Amino acid sequence: MTHPTIYIYNTLTRKKEEFIPVNPNHLGLYVCGPTVYGEAHLGHARPYITFDLVIRYFQHLGYKVRYVRNITDVGHLSDELAGEGEDKIAKKARLEQLEPMEVVHRFTESFHENMRALNIKSPSIEPRATGHIIEQQTMIREILQNGFAYESNGSVYFDVLKYNEKHPYGELSGRKVEELYENTRELDGQSEKHNSFDFALWKKAAPEHLMHWPSEWSEGFPGWHMECSAMSTRYLGEAFDIHGGGMDLIFPHHEAEIAQSTAAHGKSSVRYWMHNNMITINGQKMGKSLGNFITLNELFTGNHATLKQAYSPMTIRFFILMAHYRGTVDFSNEALQSAEKGLDRLMKGIETLDKIKPSDSSTIDVPAMREKCYQALNDDFNSPILISHLFEAVKMVNLVLVGTEKLDATSLQQMKQLFSDFVIEIMGLMPESKDNPREGKLSAELINFLLNLRQDAKKNKDWGTSDKIRNQLTDLGVAIKDTKEGFEWEWK
Repeated sequence: MTHPTIYIYNTLTRKKEEFIPVNPNHLGLYVCGPTVYGEAHLGHARPYITFDLVIRYFQHLGYKVRYVRNITDVGHLSDELAGEGEDKIAKKARLEQLEPMEVVHRFTESFHENMRALNIKSPSIEPRATGHIIEQQTMIREILQNGFAYESNGSVYFDVLKYNEKHPYGELSGRKVEELYENTRELDGQSEKHNSFDFALWKKAAPEHLMHWPSEWSEGFPGWHMECSAMSTRYLGEAFDIHGGGMDLIFPHHEAEIAQSTAAHGKSSVRYWMHNNMITINGQKMGKSLGNFITLNELFTGNHATLKQAYSPMTIRFFILMAHYRGTVDFSNEALQSAEKGLDRLMKGIETLDKIKPSDSSTIDVPAMREKCYQALNDDFNSPILISHLFEAVKMVNLVLVGTEKLDATSLQQMKQLFSDFVIEIMGLMPESKDNPREGKLSAELINFLLNLRQDAKKNKDWGTSDKIRNQLTDLGVAIKDTKEGFEWEWK
């Protein structure tokens, strides 16, 4: 099978490179999945929409795709750079007096619901870190045997200096070991490391630690970086095509993955490293740790103080695709409203095609338009250029409708296929449902108004009115959760 030449920007080499698969006609892709201790937010949507576009395009071209996206359910500690602190999931479980796996299940289910709403394809395999403890322990033993790690007080650490003697540590991020000396600081527990920048492959669990497993080193748990090295090679082999994720994972997470795989197997596992840029809000990265995030459920309902309205999942998807995946995207209501209008324009263009009656001749070169769309995607998945070509096609469709341009039967069918392939199949955009409850009996603004009335009723101890509002909204498909700050709601 002959495929077009695709160029991918490789973070490792800092240049665009021709994509040559490890195995012809196959794509092996690993993307770092969520740490499931909270609701998915807009920042999470970007990598999964980005790599959904990638897999959809490769599938469209006829590649057999194996897409692996993990679930992190242990080992992601609060201080990511130092690899110290409390496990994020365990902390959430402690605060809510739940079992850690209750937290994991709750937010994994919510994440999956959000991904379905955004029309993101499920991965071929979705491994969990806790389900691959044996694979991680096996890889740790290999790294120890090869002399690139050491045991200390029941924990196992990667020896960065030993590794750097034979392999360049920092090649992905561009950091030098000398700089790590200057930029690291002493933290509690670092005395058991040879150097402060050595990272944990296995951590001995403190008595109060909720998640731990037996090993020859200690009763403990794997390091955050270890899980992705072990699971990616478990399902994609010791050499695979693309590893993806957000730019915030380049260091230390992906840098550590390269070092671990090279230390264990003698070579890096990944041929192309792809990283999407960040979603920013007021110029600052949106993230849970910074507390400046807006969850996807809040976006879908409009239930957030900074939102002027609710935004549909397809609007969010189009908003992400309007920018190239390596460029920053700054959140604003104005930008989302612009995306909403652009998406509507695109979908109305598709609807207009059904109103057109073919002419005897055509004045539009649809195959040339199609070739431009392919060229955009072949150039590092340039979705904004693709969208500009599709808007040009919409313009032509509208001119046909008013009689300025012509489409014969063959060209009309080609134009329909163009939109079907690039808008629906590859970009994954779906027409909005006309019976969507967000556009039906209740708007987000009205729901928030009614729930604020309910809050006033509760303050006045008017329990009858409070219960009546809650019951009627529940009957209409609104799930309400009372919080310390007031309330939260989402569509059931």
